[in-house]
Amino acid sequence: MSKLFSSVTLGEVTLANRVMISPMCQYSAIDGVAQAWHRVQYGRLAMGGAGLVMVEMTLVSPEGMGTAGDLGLWNDEQEAALAEVAATIRKLGAKPAIQLGHTGRKGATQRPWHGGMPLSAVDLEVRGEQPWPIVAPSAIPMSADRVTPRALSLEDIDRIRRDFVQAARRALRAGFDVIEIHAAHGYLLHQFVSPISNHRADEYGGDLARRIRLPVEITQEIKALMGRKNALFVRMSVTDGVAEGHGVPESVTFAQALKAAGADVIDCSSGGLIGTASNSRSARSRGFQVPLARAIREGADVSTVAVGLILDGPQAEAVLKDGSADLIAVGRSALDDPNWPLHARQTIDGPGFEHWPPQSGWWLERRAALLSSTQRGMSPLE
Repeated sequence: MSKLFSSVTLGEVTLANRVMISPMCQYSAIDGVAQAWHRVQYGRLAMGGAGLVMVEMTLVSPEGMGTAGDLGLWNDEQEAALAEVAATIRKLGAKPAIQLGHTGRKGATQRPWHGGMPLSAVDLEVRGEQPWPIVAPSAIPMSADRVTPRALSLEDIDRIRRDFVQAARRALRAGFDVIEIHAAHGYLLHQFVSPISNHRADEYGGDLARRIRLPVEITQEIKALMGRKNALFVRMSVTDGVAEGHGVPESVTFAQALKAAGADVIDCSSGGLIGTASNSRSARSRGFQVPLARAIREGADVSTVAVGLILDGPQAEAVLKDGSADLIAVGRSALDDPNWPLHARQTIDGPGFEHWPPQSGWWLERRAALLSSTQRGMSPLE
């Protein structure tokens, strides 16, 4: 059997295979509450054969929202709706996971298809979406055309830490096996880690040990909540991808601290501090972020997730076999083809539909036989 489709235990969670569906924001919640879109979206991804399906970044407080369509997890209604999503994922064959985050200075923006810029009076008039105050480690805007955030006080930081922990408590009650803390892509916890966005002079700013303090504290407290059946991931931008930002050596130190605090897996991405995660100086080619996963895996002796233009089964298999990562995360390729894992399995382990849900696999086996007989010049009835 291929390594990609062998089981793996991370923390105390055993996955049927090593394919993870990446968290990808859908911008389709109402007041932070998951809708039919989310149940169907994550259900169809679970049916596609992945071992782990991770729900998009879910915000821990109203202040932390990126857009009016983001998922939230600070009240009972949101928790109940996400419990339905988690149950759907589990019933359809995958382990459910959820990513928790706070957007910080990247908050109060339009949905991407509305422009992705800060909300304005026009958005309030057209869509009823009113901007809200945004915060950050320091009063530094993401760019000249963005809103300047309010610098967080120590009391604010303590509240945000408690918001993450309370959201994790709700996620566990909702039935998620895996929680991922989002400390990447220029969102709040990444803003603390990077020297570009963190100019604080207190215990949460200055040298690397102080800049990583908040995500490490959150990791430690969430891990303490978890029972033995759960696993804790942390997503990091291994490199900022911009001048004067942090890079691989600092991220290895960060990963070592996260592992000591209880993180089971580091989900290795890059960029996002200035603009979107795709707006960095890193050259983009097939598997361009795989070396980052390998550097963290080897440097911090921790399990890692590789992501970034991993496009097919043989490529994913090679990443695992050469020791670069323990899981392969698939994002936009799964949006294009929700059956990406099943198709990848056929390219590695051979044709056939025995691993497909029987409701569809039975029909597809029959069609394959029909096509084969037709290609041999036989009548379909022979």
